[in-house]
Amino acid sequence: MTRMADVTTPTRLPARSRTRTWAVVAAACTGQFLVVLDVSVVNVALPSMRADLGLSGPGLQWVVNAYSIAFAGFMLLGGRAADIYGRKRMFLTGLGLFTAASLAGGLAQEGWQLLAARAGQGLGAAVLSPATLTILTSAVPEGPARTRAIGTWMAVGAGGGAAGGLVGGVLTDFLSWRWVLLINVPIGALVLAGAAVWLAESRAGDRRRIDLLGAVLVTVGLATTAYGIVQTEAEGWTAAATLVPLSGGLALLGLFVLVEARAAAPLMPLRILGVRAVSAANVSMLLLGSASFGMWYFMTVYAQNVLGYTPLEAGFALVPSSAAIFVGAKAAPRIMARTGAKPLAVAGALVAAAGFGWQSTMGVDGDYLTAVCLPGVLMMAGAGLASTPLAALATSGAAPGDAGLVSGLVNTSRTMGGALGLAVLSTVAAARTGGSAGAAEITAGYALAFRTSAVVLVAGALMMLLWLPGRADHERPAAT
Repeated sequence: MTRMADVTTPTRLPARSRTRTWAVVAAACTGQFLVVLDVSVVNVALPSMRADLGLSGPGLQWVVNAYSIAFAGFMLLGGRAADIYGRKRMFLTGLGLFTAASLAGGLAQEGWQLLAARAGQGLGAAVLSPATLTILTSAVPEGPARTRAIGTWMAVGAGGGAAGGLVGGVLTDFLSWRWVLLINVPIGALVLAGAAVWLAESRAGDRRRIDLLGAVLVTVGLATTAYGIVQTEAEGWTAAATLVPLSGGLALLGLFVLVEARAAAPLMPLRILGVRAVSAANVSMLLLGSASFGMWYFMTVYAQNVLGYTPLEAGFALVPSSAAIFVGAKAAPRIMARTGAKPLAVAGALVAAAGFGWQSTMGVDGDYLTAVCLPGVLMMAGAGLASTPLAALATSGAAPGDAGLVSGLVNTSRTMGGALGLAVLSTVAAARTGGSAGAAEITAGYALAFRTSAVVLVAGALMMLLWLPGRADHERPAAT
């Protein structure tokens, strides 16, 4: 019979199909590497940017947060657009916008121009990033092969975030801070050309309207909330300058939920959050991102402002951490095949918490091995181990028509958690420092921020243990 013939048919793909699959994986991973790289690549260049463009202290935070908030806020829109208008089309659109904004940022002459360019980069990344994961999952069937592909995607993305310090240090020391942005231009152009040739178009099959109102509400709400948190550093929690944007941002987010509940074609159908795997994995990813993202910011500033490292030395100092997150993310699929996703996610969060706890013992005269290297390895290895099973749980719980949406939601949770986490942790550090510029006070503030992250990770591990589905009760959404 036909089915018997199918069983005996060789499964090895033709050479052209293997080449195309390789090209899809390469394009998706390169796109993800670029967008995650630009979250952290500016960190070691911040002192140079401040000196050249006259940015204030809060302005430096917004060099990071303008990108992160635009990235996270529009990612749901980018994911839905990929499903409706085509994954290849959105990949090319997002990468083109990201590349153009990188050029504008590298040529900026005023602080506001740099911040606007960083927001433009974030918007391009929000369109590009969900398309990378959806293209990958569409090209590779569900099962061990897809898990390995997701592991590679997570590892490359994690490597982009981790390599940011080294890449930024090399470019800032040998060229200028402008090249941390300009380097994206030739790479982006090359990937655009390759993707236009090798990627095949795919979409979810529907032509529903894009929920622009939902996209605006969630983005402005998140940005306003983050601004309110940042204001606490200078104004305190009870000042009107803090309470007004905080309450306004939360109100906008509440309005977003109401709009999504009533919209005919919502940006984020609330039924998605009714799937245990999707909701639990995304909340876990948000907590993981909020605790771990600030590590790169605080460690690069600590290395330069307290330990006296140059930008290049600070970048090299974080190479072991970069390797650890890459190795953790790549090793996760093999470990997950034996342990399951839930135990590995919990274990990864606890390993990361141990690293953050160790880092909180940092001192003014810290030794590289015990104050930078080994704690950083633990922090990032744990984050890499936890991220892959969380992403796999979330995406495997999605119906095919919601693949781009859920991919965008995973990235939104991680990136928005990172942006809000950095705002909160910077406020925690500033409250401990008390406005002092002394090395001892600055170090104490950073140490408190790391201690806070450790507590968040332990709480997150407990939540994962109680909420994430195991192998037996993994759920999938009903067809729509």
